[in-house]
Amino acid sequence: MALSRVCWARAALWGSAVTPGPHVTRKLQLVRCGLAWGAPRSSKLHLSPKADVKSLISYVVAKTKVINGKYHRFLGRHFPRFYVMYTIFMKGLQMLWADAKKARRIKTNMWKDNIEFHQLPYREMEHLRQFRRDVTKCLFLGIISIPPFANYLVFLLMYLFPRQLLIQHFWTPKQQIDFLDIYHALRKRSHPEILCYLEKVIPLVSDAGLRGHMTELCTKIQHGTHPAVHDILALRECFSNHPLGMKQLHALQMKALSRAMLLTPYLPSFLLRHRLKTHTIVIHQLDRALAKLGIGQLTPQEVKS
Repeated sequence: MALSRVCWARAALWGSAVTPGPHVTRKLQLVRCGLAWGAPRSSKLHLSPKADVKSLISYVVAKTKVINGKYHRFLGRHFPRFYVMYTIFMKGLQMLWADAKKARRIKTNMWKDNIEFHQLPYREMEHLRQFRRDVTKCLFLGIISIPPFANYLVFLLMYLFPRQLLIQHFWTPKQQIDFLDIYHALRKRSHPEILCYLEKVIPLVSDAGLRGHMTELCTKIQHGTHPAVHDILALRECFSNHPLGMKQLHALQMKALSRAMLLTPYLPSFLLRHRLKTHTIVIHQLDRALAKLGIGQLTPQEVKS
């Protein structure tokens, strides 16, 4: 009995070894394949690390700079006049973009600190004022370029009238000097007209002392003498009420003052009065900020401007 059990156990063991199940057979095949072809590969895909991406970006940037340099040399060699205009235009765009970022930073700080325009330092106030004027001129050019084929005419007008249509970022170094002289000449040309209107309204001043002081001051200016600050401030009352208050000025007087402040005089009277009032308020705020900064802190370029 015991012998038969041993025989049956051996037969069972040999039978399982001879006829393995399908799962065991599949495992053996996989093991053999692994032994034949080496270690099994990882199922994870190979991804480019950040270092490879950065090196690719730096390579593209370097190649772009090389191509850009060759293009600039080609333009400078074969088309020198066009290259000058192209260089000024590209630098102007960069400066305008830098001004826009600085103006946005100033506006953000104003919003965070809850301060108004007149509370800004002098340079930030002047930057915002100039940037607004530049953006207004750019918007005007953009509007007149909207009609079909109008952009070609706008390009021609910008080339013929750069002082009137272009902002200072797109002026050549020679134009920047010449245009400042032109603006100074325009201001000087309007001064005799302003003095003429002042002399005409002197009889309308009610106070005899103020009438005499204004007559003497006009005579000094006509003879080339620069008035002192206290001499001008003594006439403050005449310019706050009749006859030289902002609301009492005639259209010709406002046009002369607009030319002296480099504002367009070709507007209706109510718009001229509004612009003059706004402009003089901004000048007063700039003067107060400049007094706080100190004139000695200005750079030579700021003084000239």
